Amino acid sequence: MLDLLAGFIIELRAAGLPVSLTENLDAMAAIQHIPLEDRETFKYALAATLVKNHSHWKQFEVVFEVFFSMRGEQYEITDNALDLDDLDDDEVGEGQGEGQSQGQGGGGGEALSPEQLAKMLLDALRKGDQAMMRALARQAVRRYAGMEPGRPVGGTYYLYRTLRNLDLDAMLDQLMDQSRAEKGDEGLSKFEERLEKDEFNQRIEQLKKEIEAEIRRMLVADRGVEAMSRTLRKPLPEDVDFMHATRDEMNMLRKAIYPLTRKLAARLARKRKYGRRGPLDFRKTVRTSLSYGGVPADPQFRFPKPHKPEIIVIADISGSVAAFARFTLHLVYAISSQFSKVRAFVFIDGLDEVTRFFDGVDDISEAVHRVNTEADVVWVDGHSDYGHAFGVFHERYIKDVGPKSTVLILGDARNNYHASQSWIIKEIQQKARQVHWLNPEPKGYWDTGDSIVGEYATYCDGVHEVRNLRQLESFVENLI
Repeated sequence: MLDLLAGFIIELRAAGLPVSLTENLDAMAAIQHIPLEDRETFKYALAATLVKNHSHWKQFEVVFEVFFSMRGEQYEITDNALDLDDLDDDEVGEGQGEGQSQGQGGGGGEALSPEQLAKMLLDALRKGDQAMMRALARQAVRRYAGMEPGRPVGGTYYLYRTLRNLDLDAMLDQLMDQSRAEKGDEGLSKFEERLEKDEFNQRIEQLKKEIEAEIRRMLVADRGVEAMSRTLRKPLPEDVDFMHATRDEMNMLRKAIYPLTRKLAARLARKRKYGRRGPLDFRKTVRTSLSYGGVPADPQFRFPKPHKPEIIVIADISGSVAAFARFTLHLVYAISSQFSKVRAFVFIDGLDEVTRFFDGVDDISEAVHRVNTEADVVWVDGHSDYGHAFGVFHERYIKDVGPKSTVLILGDARNNYHASQSWIIKEIQQKARQVHWLNPEPKGYWDTGDSIVGEYATYCDGVHEVRNLRQLESFVENLI
């Protein structure tokens, strides 16, 4: 069991979950107090000790289901329900129609007609018999999925084929009709009908999970645990690439940004309070030593008041870098208490100050939405023109850049072969405390095609690859 758990920890780390040695030991201690044959209890015991972030739960669940899909008695049937593979002639006869002899049942779920399988499944859903639902899900996959060894098809296709043949929407209607019929002439009240429908929907969702689990088990049996792990492995929310995120991944990022900002704000406040120690304060040390008979047992230090930078953000919101700009603005304004002042400018080929959208608002997401819809950022054709945008900034706002200002420029520096106007960045650097360029593209793409990030980098204190929330968090933490 220890070797098995060690292999599971390796898979979790390969998927990006941060599992420490202490958490590993906690998991080993936890499984000593639970029945290992109880798969759900085993799963949640491991989750309680190994998962420390709610956004990591889905990834943990995928790794668990794949890694343990071929281990343990996942399909063991208990109580009064039986696995259809083990039904004898008499038991199959109970699920068949009156016109079919018991001998035709053949002793297995494969001999059931689609109508009989649907009838037994309907009965299992009505009773909430999870063990029978698990067994019937196994038979449904064998009958309808059409899985072929070695065929390079994803599990979603097999799931679609199975669910299409089962027609669970029609099954829900039948379940509701049965509930109304059982109630008699009185019928169901609106409240009772809603409760019944919610209960049946929950059972149907559980059935879908059982079907997915069976498809996954069969795929693992065919392709192996390692191959399926690589196929199903998805990045954690903090590792999702801003520029290539799908719609679902963008939703995960939006959910992850809120706890991230709270954690980062607390960490920065703690760092500002305790993280710096100045030189020895000789006079205070001598005064303190009087209580120890003149022995300087407790040296005293000067704790200088940490500098709160004034942040000026200049963000490209065109095309694929727009998501990166949105999340960076969201993060900066969410922790704005750590800065003395924050001003924001956005551009495409024109430039507009959008600080007004963030002033006095509680919902930063709404402010970011207004930036995307109301900011005046188009000058000619709406294609990126860094040179002209920087020119507008120089003309209108260069006087506001001072020795307390830290300027953050967000963008991929793909200038569509327009004039770079890099001298403006040089002048900003001369006036500002620091200038940092944050680029959401991989470093291998820099200075290729129409990218001129290298030209701007000459006049920046740092050019940073910031492709995901993890890198963005690291940059902001090191900024202060």
